[in-house]
Amino acid sequence: MSQSGAYPDTYRDRIIDAALRLAVSRPWGEISLREIAQAAGSNLVELRGSFSSKADILAAFTRRIDDEVLAKIPPMEKGQSHRDALFEVLMTRFDALQPHKEAVRSIMNGVGLEPSLLAPSLASQSWMLQAAGINTDGARGSLRVAGLATLYASVLRTWLEDDDPGLARTMAVLDRRLRRGERALETVEDAAGFVGRVGGIFRSAMRRKDKSGREHETSAPPAGTAPQPPQPEAP
Repeated sequence: MSQSGAYPDTYRDRIIDAALRLAVSRPWGEISLREIAQAAGSNLVELRGSFSSKADILAAFTRRIDDEVLAKIPPMEKGQSHRDALFEVLMTRFDALQPHKEAVRSIMNGVGLEPSLLAPSLASQSWMLQAAGINTDGARGSLRVAGLATLYASVLRTWLEDDDPGLARTMAVLDRRLRRGERALETVEDAAGFVGRVGGIFRSAMRRKDKSGREHETSAPPAGTAPQPPQPEAP
């Protein structure tokens, strides 16, 4: 087992654990890849074979937490709402992060805007939605993922300041934000659906107009052709 005692002793896990230990004792922005490699009993050559940057190490940590949450959450109960299921999923995530709270605090204070972390963060939230039985496909799914990423980031700040072992404050804020977010998302999805329907009507009208124009051009007599006399109608 790794030094954290929670994960297999793989090289990647040793690097993640070393990075987390260093983040507890020092500001994340001051920690170098060389120091992380040395803390893991390794060197830069070996580290480079598994990670390309500190952001890459954080992305791997995020995926490791994802796996822990997905392994722990119970099956959805019959009749359970998606909001309640998502509440359970996210609280399971905060429980999984609890042993690493000081490291997460240091990392969040030192990361700032890191574009390379955007994709892993969105992918993580997509898995959390899937775990709650919420579809993430298509445009509406993308809206849900983006909305949850914003909600999670705001509740994460509350969690960092929540010293209650039962995380009562975190639970209260999460519940409130989920209810508010659910209403907001319904409004956005309704608007997106309306725009989609209007767009569909517009595209259909344009296709009919284009088809009508082609048929008119095909039926028109060639230029210079004398008009034909009207044919008698069949009796």
